[in-house]
Amino acid sequence: MNLNPFSWWNKPALKVQDPENSRRGSSGVYTGRRVDVAGAMQISTWWACTRLLSETVGTLPAGFYERQADGSKKPATDHDLYTLLHDSPNADQTAVQFWEGLVLSICTYGDGVAMKEMSSDGKRILALTPISAAPGDLTIRRDDRGALRYRFNHRGKTYDLSEDRIFHVRGFGAGGDRGLSPIAFARQSLGLADAIALSAGSTFKNGMKASVFFKAPAGVKLDKEQREDFKKAFIDPYVGAEANTSAGLLEHGFDVSTVSLPPKDAEMLLSWRFTVEEICRWHRVPPILIGHSAPGQTMFGAGVEQIMLAWYTLGLRPYLTRIEQAIKKQLLRPEERQRYFCEFNIEGLLRADSAGRAALYASAGQNGWMDRNEIRAKENLPSRPGADKLTVQSNLLPIEQLGQAVGSPEQQLRSAMSNLLFGGDLDSIIDARMKAMMGHNGGPQLDEE
Repeated sequence: MNLNPFSWWNKPALKVQDPENSRRGSSGVYTGRRVDVAGAMQISTWWACTRLLSETVGTLPAGFYERQADGSKKPATDHDLYTLLHDSPNADQTAVQFWEGLVLSICTYGDGVAMKEMSSDGKRILALTPISAAPGDLTIRRDDRGALRYRFNHRGKTYDLSEDRIFHVRGFGAGGDRGLSPIAFARQSLGLADAIALSAGSTFKNGMKASVFFKAPAGVKLDKEQREDFKKAFIDPYVGAEANTSAGLLEHGFDVSTVSLPPKDAEMLLSWRFTVEEICRWHRVPPILIGHSAPGQTMFGAGVEQIMLAWYTLGLRPYLTRIEQAIKKQLLRPEERQRYFCEFNIEGLLRADSAGRAALYASAGQNGWMDRNEIRAKENLPSRPGADKLTVQSNLLPIEQLGQAVGSPEQQLRSAMSNLLFGGDLDSIIDARMKAMMGHNGGPQLDEE
């Protein structure tokens, strides 16, 4: 009978593990090409997808806020975590570099891990130092009480720390102690891409020449010396991209037969395009975002814009949410979690789109959910006197508030109705119409006032 009260930790409801030894790239691959982390980063599609995710998350502003009594939020600049998360998590890195590396680790190993550097009293986090999440560098286990322990080497020193000293963001997984390694499960797709690249490289290395066999006439058998002479005369000058000659004369009835499959017949380019789309599936990145477009598709237009919006929601948001929740659970004390929180500012994605920013600010200012000074602050402009009031367009005022403006209720109602029906003041419209009619009928026009 098992008396360990924490034994349930070792029996998750859904158990999904990485393929055996595949985190090191040593598992069997159908193509025979074993791709490790360094090899995967040499595949342009893998590099582009991981770079897109890492740099996009890394360059989003990581705001740290305090929730107010009325439900609003304000930057918690006086909290220790504000500088760590927003400016510089450690002495060596900026915030961009830290978050970029953490997301790259998630995209590669399934985990992003950092060590908490604590103050002498153990109450304040002074720095977050990233550590390698590679299986050979990091071991995660549970002690006899069910608590997580992290063992790793960092800068020549071995650490064995409890979970309260570690900041750990798990990637996609089934609830285990580690996220599932993308590079482990994608080994077949990466192996195929690597095999196609090897085949293409070999083709160009041989000067785009097909492999051939020389057929001797019936009854002719060359000895060793004759084979060496034949090789020097008919093989060496014609093999490789730097071959000296492209035509030759076969003697004594010899013939040539092609034995390799031409690249066109092998549909190498189509296979290569397939591997691009296949690897993009692993990272949930639309191929158009890494420069791979379908036939007839361009990088511009409303269709691509909708693809990008879908990627923000379905591809990028899961990474941001995982990081935000990990910060709340692992970096904040229990009594602080209802008061403070971290939130990535998605509006940072609009910094390169001036038209999008202008439309957003126009909607905010005209509909009264941001004042002018708040808008100016987002553009790093100084505040202006009198620009801290919420405003709305007057023609959108509720009808019961029309009497609060200048003029009597009757005048305001009359003006609102005429604007709605005729696009201007009714008296002015009638007066202008009468003047035009008098002149048109040949009579004297009304004098201009």
